[in-house]
Amino acid sequence: MGFIFKSNWQPKYSLWLSIAILVLGMGIVLLPLVVVLFTSLTQKGTDGLSLANYGDAWQRGKFLLAFANSTLVALAVTALQIITSALAGYALARLKFWGKQGLLLIILATLVIPFQMLVIPIFLVLKWGHLINTYWAIILPTAANGFGIFLLKQYFQTIPVELEEAAAIDGATRLQILWRIMLPLSRPALLTLFLFTFIGEWNDLFKPLVFTTRPELRTVQLALAGFQELYTNNWSLLMAAVIITTIPVLILFLLGQRQFIQGVASTGIKN
Repeated sequence: MGFIFKSNWQPKYSLWLSIAILVLGMGIVLLPLVVVLFTSLTQKGTDGLSLANYGDAWQRGKFLLAFANSTLVALAVTALQIITSALAGYALARLKFWGKQGLLLIILATLVIPFQMLVIPIFLVLKWGHLINTYWAIILPTAANGFGIFLLKQYFQTIPVELEEAAAIDGATRLQILWRIMLPLSRPALLTLFLFTFIGEWNDLFKPLVFTTRPELRTVQLALAGFQELYTNNWSLLMAAVIITTIPVLILFLLGQRQFIQGVASTGIKN
């Protein structure tokens, strides 16, 4: 009887324990967000909630220009990374040439090198090219990325070679095969790279802080940092500014989360 009782109740016990752990984890993750949101809706001297802090923070922080600059930079870097990652990833996935494995190892090694270690040589190159205090100073340093190259290389390897061979028989060149066959079939991986790159650039403070000083080039994170220095005592206004700068990437991730998960899961199928 003891064995029967255990076998009947053990699955239910494990299920409820798993649910409890997931709920606890969700609460731990969401609690800070709830506190930030609630704080952004409160006003001094009142007991109710209001959206007035958002309009006030938008005007005081002059976020319109910062949003435009961050959007321009993030889209430009994302487009360049998709182009460079697609070309390099396809070459590593399909072409045979001497030193390919060594080149792949070098590309992967760049993933463990902090960007801060490269800031001085990058600054000198940008200064030599008269690019300091321009949009190019915050676009070009991350125009190519080892993660994007490896991501697309892995995904390209999951696509059957027979499709390319059939296109080659019809007279298609390598670039035509990449553009017309490989990229359309790699939408989950491309969307994954788009989300990673866009969100990373949107949240980047280091490059604009080091490579620019002109106010008209101020990005969202620079605007938020300056806002924080001015309104350290007004937590409601500061939390409203944090929510404002977070909403675009949150919406972007929610819209693409399904293909994002599919792209990440698919890149580990082949080596």
